[in-house]
Amino acid sequence: MLIGEIPESVFRIPHLEYVYLNNNNFNGSIPANVGNMSEVLSLWLCGNQLSGMIPSSIGNCSKLEELYLNQNQLVGILPESLNNLENLAYLSVSQNSLEGRIPLGLGNCKSLYSLDLSFTGFSGGIPPGLGNCSDLTYFAAASSNLTGNIPSSFGLLYKLSRLQLPENHLSGKIPPELGKCKSLERLQLYTNQLEGEIPSELGMLTELQDIELFNNRLMGEIPISIWKIPSLQYLHVYNNSLSGELPLEMTELKQLKNISLYDNQFSGVIPESLGINSSLIQLDFTNNKFTGKIPPNLCFGKQLSVLNMGQNQLQGSIPSDVGSCSTLRRLILKQNNFTGVLPEFGKNTKLLFMDISENNIGGAIPSSLGNCTNLTSIILSKNMFTGFIPPEIGNLVNLQTLSLAENKLEGPLPSQLSNCVKLERFDVGFNLLNGSIPSSLRSWTGLSTLILRENCFIGGVPSFLSEFKKLSELQLGGNFFGGEIPSFIGALQDLFYALNLSSNGLTGEVPLELGKLNRLLQLDVSHNNLTGTLIALEEMQSLVEVNISYNHFTGPVPQTLMKFLNSSPSSFLGNPSLCVSCLPSGGLSCTGNSNFKPCDLQSSNKKGLSRLEVAMIALGSSLALVFMLLGLVLVFLFYRRPKQEADTSAQEGSSSLLKKLMEATENLNDQYLIGRGAHGAVYKASLSPDEVFAVKKIAFSGNEGGNLSMAREIQTVGKVRHRNLVRLEDFWLRKDYGLILYRYMQNGSLHDVLHEVNPPPTLEWGVRYKIAVGTAHGLTYLHFDCDPPIVHRDIKPNNILLDSEMEPHIADFGIAKLLDQSSASTPSISVAGTFGYIAPENAYTTTKSKESDVYSYGVVLLELLTRKKALDPSFMEEVDIVNWVRSVWSNTGEIEKIVDSSLMEEFLHSDIMEQVIDVFVVALRCTEKEPSKRPTMRDVDRQLLDASTPMRSKKKQPI
Repeated sequence: MLIGEIPESVFRIPHLEYVYLNNNNFNGSIPANVGNMSEVLSLWLCGNQLSGMIPSSIGNCSKLEELYLNQNQLVGILPESLNNLENLAYLSVSQNSLEGRIPLGLGNCKSLYSLDLSFTGFSGGIPPGLGNCSDLTYFAAASSNLTGNIPSSFGLLYKLSRLQLPENHLSGKIPPELGKCKSLERLQLYTNQLEGEIPSELGMLTELQDIELFNNRLMGEIPISIWKIPSLQYLHVYNNSLSGELPLEMTELKQLKNISLYDNQFSGVIPESLGINSSLIQLDFTNNKFTGKIPPNLCFGKQLSVLNMGQNQLQGSIPSDVGSCSTLRRLILKQNNFTGVLPEFGKNTKLLFMDISENNIGGAIPSSLGNCTNLTSIILSKNMFTGFIPPEIGNLVNLQTLSLAENKLEGPLPSQLSNCVKLERFDVGFNLLNGSIPSSLRSWTGLSTLILRENCFIGGVPSFLSEFKKLSELQLGGNFFGGEIPSFIGALQDLFYALNLSSNGLTGEVPLELGKLNRLLQLDVSHNNLTGTLIALEEMQSLVEVNISYNHFTGPVPQTLMKFLNSSPSSFLGNPSLCVSCLPSGGLSCTGNSNFKPCDLQSSNKKGLSRLEVAMIALGSSLALVFMLLGLVLVFLFYRRPKQEADTSAQEGSSSLLKKLMEATENLNDQYLIGRGAHGAVYKASLSPDEVFAVKKIAFSGNEGGNLSMAREIQTVGKVRHRNLVRLEDFWLRKDYGLILYRYMQNGSLHDVLHEVNPPPTLEWGVRYKIAVGTAHGLTYLHFDCDPPIVHRDIKPNNILLDSEMEPHIADFGIAKLLDQSSASTPSISVAGTFGYIAPENAYTTTKSKESDVYSYGVVLLELLTRKKALDPSFMEEVDIVNWVRSVWSNTGEIEKIVDSSLMEEFLHSDIMEQVIDVFVVALRCTEKEPSKRPTMRDVDRQLLDASTPMRSKKKQPI
């Protein structure tokens, strides 16, 4: 592999026709004397580390036919002199940092056969003159900043086979003239701002195989002519506003492999004869308004891999051939109106994921489900299944999730389920199951969620639950377990989400060991026959919900629980011998607690320091230590501040767009500053009414020779696409700093909306909840749907941008890690992230993990709830928002003392108050001190979407 700069002498060799210097390690600029090569036919310089601008002298190479400059670090504009190359057939400048407009005269290169301008920073419109290049067969300009309309002159490109313009800012309508491109095979216009209807003229393209128009603003119906293109294989139009019914003609497309229509407004019946098509591999009709039945024979003898038809209005039974399809991997039919029974499953099935929840499917769960040995998730909840749980499910050794909740299942749990040793979530709540819990299920040592509530189980709380060290949620309420509360439950230190033992006929006292669950958020032991005092609950300060009603408890309500007497007094009813202490030192009074008699003051005064008081003293000492340690870190950071960088405009090699940005911001003058974070400052740059950008300046140590790899990593990050992620528009890397470019968003950052705008804008709970859910969606995508997964490392309101609809978009994902890597050779004690959002385990290290992101997200939730900053001056000795919230909740138990006062009026609606409490609980879980105690972002996503979802109650008779 060749390295160094390209010698100018190469281009002095007379009569040289072919120059192949591709895929080496050349750096520096392209020599200006390249224009002296009057005889050169092919010039291949791709796959190097070339920088600088493309010399305008290249336009002197009058015989040039092939020019490949792709995969370099070239900047600046595409020189107008290229218009002179009448023989140029192949031009590729993709994957560079070029910018400016595409030369209007490029259409003069009438011999152009292939033109690739993808992954650059070209802006402005597409030159209509390209329609003069009658030999053009391939034109790609993906992932740039192109605006304006698609030129109607493209209808003159009769030989064009591929038109790839995705991930730009193109607007207007799809020109019907494209229907004249008789050779077109692939049309990719996805992720733009195209609107209007799909032109029927596209149906004239008899060679068209691939239509990708998703993520636009298209409306109306898919023209019937599209469904008549005989060569059509892929039709991806999801995430638009398309409507109408599917025609019978689609069933005649013998080569059709993939139809993705999800997130539209399609309606009507799916053509029954669609099952005739033997070529289908993926069908995704999720989230539309389809009615009727699933076509028969859709899977039989075919190669169907994905069948997603959830969230429609489909009815009838699930076709029997679904169970015998050997190619099917994903089956999602949730939230429809299906009836009948679940089909039998053959021995050759390869199904990985099944979700048929929220339908009306009945009958027994087929034992043949045990043939699907590859299954990792079975979700059959909220149906009408009857009979026993088939023991054959024990054959599914890869099963991680089994949810059979809210059905009419009966009988005992089969002992064969013990073979499912990878099980993480088991939910059979709200059924009619009975018997004792098989001891063989002790093999579920990785279980995190166990929900057995509202059944008829007996035999006492199983002793082997003591071995479930990862258990975070235990729901046993509404059964007939009987006996006493076992003391081993106190050893389940991961149990922090919920412990429900209600309505079980439990007797005896609450064991003191239960008080060791000092992270538990929800406790329900109501409707039992428990006796004794509540001293075991005295130090459970983490509780946010508690219910001890209808037992036989005696003595005083612990000071720790006094906060709940005002917020949920019904949680204490049915215990006539309970009393409340009204000591002045407790800070509470009996006012409003008329249901409970006061305790004997003298007996209370004889006590020394209570266990709570001792704990509070210890807590205060711990907080002081934390404050001191954080102060030391701040001192370290102060002395590590970077020196003032030189004026950016003085750097060489600045591109025209960069120069425009510098001019628009007066060389990043502070008057254009709109934010400052751990990795740099953000400026607003207005180039025109339609071109408004956010420019982030980041400082990092020089990493000589590493700019190429870093650039490619940023390009990779820039290709990540999700509704709740900000799109990286462009970037520039220099020795000591970098500039990253985003589109400016109208409502600024979440930090601005919460804390900076004056007067503060109204922020209703519905908007806050939308921001919380959208941000969770984006983080979940980064953690679980990117390959490799992306850890953000600096989640905070400044990095959550809000568009005109208040939809959140996470910024800077993946960038923080690159910055750390760029300075990896330099010893540092700097901390990754921003104070107030840094997880406790990362106080003295740059190492970040998914759990760290979860903690930071939890802090953001608390800011949304309270409208206080993460390090608000009002917190005083509590240091940060996490400690302040936990302290206020521990002392008062009143959610009203924590949330933003402007939400009080909305609290009159109980459903909103319940949802706020649910989100509050999620925030507390996310900000657990121990990383292992925090949920994953996928769990957070689920919990937020399930917030305040009413559970169906079921009446049962004692056995």
